[in-house]
Amino acid sequence: MDAASEARALRALETGTYQGEFISYATPAQLFATFPPKRWEVVGMAQAIGPTSLRALARALGRDVKRVHEDVAVLLAEGVLERDDNRKLFVPYATIHVSFDLMAKAA
Repeated sequence: MDAASEARALRALETGTYQGEFISYATPAQLFATFPPKRWEVVGMAQAIGPTSLRALARALGRDVKRVHEDVAVLLAEGVLERDDNRKLFVPYATIHVSFDLMAKAA
């Protein structure tokens, strides 16, 4: 757990308040491997059109259903997409913020 995650966990324990949802990756390379540009397009389109079927999402993106399904499977596993009671795909967040630090390697 990184320092920021530890601080949020401590704040939540001390205050009893919700601190938000966070996904962490050890390196930017892991982030970019999990979220290449096409997956960000899936997220953006799902946010734009709201709860949707896989086929409708693929149509809106102008992409093959099989490839969108592959991306959706990863996004569901990461918690960036969810399914509602009607099995429609949706993004459960109004805002997604991504940040990372690049640091020089120790000599």
